[in-house]
This record gives sequence, C-alpha cells and structure tokens, in this order.
Amino acid sequence: MPAETTTPPPVPVPESAVPAEAVAPLIRGVRVLRELTEAGGTLSLSGLERATGLARSTVDRITSTLARMEYVRLDGRDAVTTPRLMELGNAYLAALRLPALLSPRADALADELDESVSLAVADRDGIRFIHQATRRRAMSLSFRIGDLLPAERTAPGPLFASEWTDADWRVWRERRAADPENRGFPAVPPRELPLLESEFEATAAQAGRHGWALDDQLIEPGLVAVSVPVRDPRTARIACVANVVSHTSRHTATGLRDTLLPRLRATVTAMERELAAAPDPAPGPPPSGSAAWIGASKSELGREFVESLARGLTVLTAFGEGRAALTLTDVARATGLARATARRALITYEHLGLVRGQPESRTFSLTPRVLSLGFPPLSRTSLPRIATPHLADLAERVGESTALAVLVSSGPDSRPEIQYTARAVSPRIMGVDIRVGTRLPAAATSLGRVLLADTAGSGYALLDEDWEDGLRTIAVPLRDRTGRAVAAVNVALHAAGRTAEECVTEILPELHLTATRIERELHAAGHFTRVPLL
Repeated sequence: MPAETTTPPPVPVPESAVPAEAVAPLIRGVRVLRELTEAGGTLSLSGLERATGLARSTVDRITSTLARMEYVRLDGRDAVTTPRLMELGNAYLAALRLPALLSPRADALADELDESVSLAVADRDGIRFIHQATRRRAMSLSFRIGDLLPAERTAPGPLFASEWTDADWRVWRERRAADPENRGFPAVPPRELPLLESEFEATAAQAGRHGWALDDQLIEPGLVAVSVPVRDPRTARIACVANVVSHTSRHTATGLRDTLLPRLRATVTAMERELAAAPDPAPGPPPSGSAAWIGASKSELGREFVESLARGLTVLTAFGEGRAALTLTDVARATGLARATARRALITYEHLGLVRGQPESRTFSLTPRVLSLGFPPLSRTSLPRIATPHLADLAERVGESTALAVLVSSGPDSRPEIQYTARAVSPRIMGVDIRVGTRLPAAATSLGRVLLADTAGSGYALLDEDWEDGLRTIAVPLRDRTGRAVAAVNVALHAAGRTAEECVTEILPELHLTATRIERELHAAGHFTRVPLL
C-alpha cells in the first residue's frame, strides 16, 4: 500500500521579520484562507493542519470563526469556502474601479473578436487578472479572476516590467532564483526550460518602446496572447493591461498581433477615454454593526471564536467604491473598531502585502493580493452550486423536499417553462421525486408562478393540489443584485403532512430565511463576476 503523501509545512517567517504589533491570529487566519484557495476552495481540516503547519486546535478555532462569519462552511471533515468570502476581493475591486469602468469594453471586444479578453494588474513581480471575458469552447481559457501569474510568462508582464525600478527587478531576480520552475504559481504549469534573465529584460524594454507585447506559448504549448497597456490619464502610468488570448489552432502569435492588435488598440483608446471622463465616485456604505456583531459572537461561542481574526478581516471590508484610500481614523469609523485595533490590523496587512501605506497622505489602500483570499476558485461558481447546501439545510429543518428552478424558454412562440437546477430530498418514505434538469410548464408550478408574477401580491406562491392530487408546494423568488427575480426556491410535500395554512405559517418563514442566505452569497459572487443560473 503506497504511503500517504503530505504537503510539507511552510517555511516559518523569522520572528524579526514580523512587526511587533502584528496580530498573530490574523496572520494565521490569512494563511488558512490562502491554503484553502490554493486547494481549490475545499480542504480537510487535517489537510489544513499539514499545509499551514498550525496546530489542529488552532485550525479548528480559525475555521470555526470563519464559519461564523459565513466565509467557510464546515462540511463533515472539510472546510469549504463560500461566496460570502468574495466580499474581501470585492472590496479591492470596487476600490480599484477599473472592472466597473472597463469591463463592458472588454466584453464587447470579446464578442466582436470571438476570443477571450482579460484585464490584468501588476502584483509585485507577477500579474493578477481583475476581469475575464472567456469564450466557451472545448479548448477554453481556465484562468480566473484573482489568479496570479509570473510576469515573465505572460503578455501583460513585459509591459508592467517596462516601468519597474531597480528594486522591482531585484525582487524579480530573487524570486526567479528561489523558484526557477514557477512552482509558487499554482495557476500555471511548472516551467520546463530556464528563462535567461537578459531575455526578459530585452522583452520588457521592447514592450515599453512598442506599446504592446506578445505571449508566444510561454505558459503552455498552444496558448498565445497579445496585450496593450491602459494608462491612467492622471499619471500616464499603466493602470491595467488589456489582453486578448487565443490558441494556435486559430492564430499564430504573429498572426494574432497582425490581425487583432489594431482592434485591441482601438478598444484601449476608448478605455482610456472612459477613465479620463469618469467622475470621482461617491463613497458607498461601509460595513455596519461589525464591532457589535463580533462582540456578540465572542460572547456566544467563547474561545472557539477568534475575535482578533474577525476584527482584522472586517478591516478589509472598510474599503470599497469611493473608499480606495482611507486614513486610520476612516477605517476605525467605518468598522466601529477602536483605533488601536484597526492600526494593528493595518500593520499586519502591510506585513502580509495585502495593504499598502502612503506615508505622505497617511492613508492605506488595498493591493491586488487581497484576491488571493478565496477569490479565484469562487469566481467560477454557479447559482445551483451556491444554493445546494442551503437547500439541504432547509430540507433538514422542515423535513420536506426542496428545489431551485429558473425560467427557460424553448423558442419565441413557446410557453414559459421552469427547469429544476438543484434539489434536496426529504428523509420521508413518500417524497417528491423531480430530478434536476426536469422542465415543467411555468404556470402550473409554484416555482413558475412566483417567477412569472415577480412576486406581485403576497410575495410567494402556494399550490394546493393544483398540479397533482396530494401535492402541496410553496415557493419564493431569489433576486440578483439589481432586484430582478432570477430563480425561485420551493418546498414540496404531501398534503397529509401539513395544511395549506401550516405551509404559510411554518414553512414560509424558513423559505424566506433560506432565500435570504442564498441571495447574500449570490450578491457577493455576482458583484464582479457572472454567476450562471444553470
């Protein structure tokens, strides 16, 4: 029997490298979130213990705290990240503003070219994606928002490197010497052939002169890309890079440049006009009641709730649209935390590279590294995946079958139908058995009626043996960030189990609670990414 493989513990950071005022539980919590991210969003508690080098009791307390914050879900022996965790990355993306301002142009270019288009920002000597407009093909791009790539193996990388200082180049050389195969970048396969230092320096210099750069199968065979920088009109420095990606079955690298570069440049010019014309944003609402909620959670859970970790993570959510650069006083006021508490959290984040301080203005801002806290694996989630654990919880609470459905149409002249996209069965011997993928006439079901009416009237739909003798169903809508009803959740049961009145008094409140929980995760996931409904 083969021996079990284990992940070696991380190299410990020297004590002298950690600021004296840094919050140790916050450092440990960030480590847990990063390991969960690199594992694809799911890792056993024992796996977290091995990957982080932390004691099992520490891992248990951290995951218990994250579960209380609804950032992870404890599923048996596994910790699973939830879309609510995306609010940390959303805070960075909202503060950055680039995705909101430029993504419509990127999406339109992807539609026009029928190629994948992405936006990337610099993260030290690497790049991170902040937007992806991906074409769905058998051979499609697997990169996600938040993925970190080494600069020397991408088209955007040489453009950013053209602005590097001597200190930036020194960081790149040190990283390259320590990790020549790029094994510290989980989003890309290891490098097989060494890259000469002078080769990337020459590529960066050329990119700076020409204003564009190519990736000719640097990441893996077959993948080609061309990039153009989008410059900040206030500073003339690169704000982000627009990147068109294709496959050698469609374009060679030079063909990609010759054919698509002019259209990419035209789009970038339009993007720069958008940036120049955009007014300063009004500050959005900061988190409310965070400090009081954290205190109440500590009182309820005791030592299983790591208060300093919860406070520290709340500090990240103080940033957002119109709140890109905050003073210490701003952060304390937004979160309700004491200045000393907020200050220690910011010191910790500066040490971890998640926050950048500006001494001249005494302000702090988030860095792209915040996206490393769960965002990449969650950025490809779907509504059925979001809803499934909540449906299972609802089915357990009410003891009946539950389902999620969306409106679909077979054609312009067909009647609306619903399609079941997720469900959880009841433990009863006699239960409702409608499989995922089943389509039914919308008007004949509670799920369909609540969607067709968009909750006009009572806000729910109850069918009392209308569809089938002995079958009662009650449904409520699910709304996206715009308030549009995009799906519905129901509970289905035998009429002998509960009366129609009991369905309203006993089941409807539980349905509303479940819908609210699903919507919170849907809104977090759908802030800067598209969430498929099917």
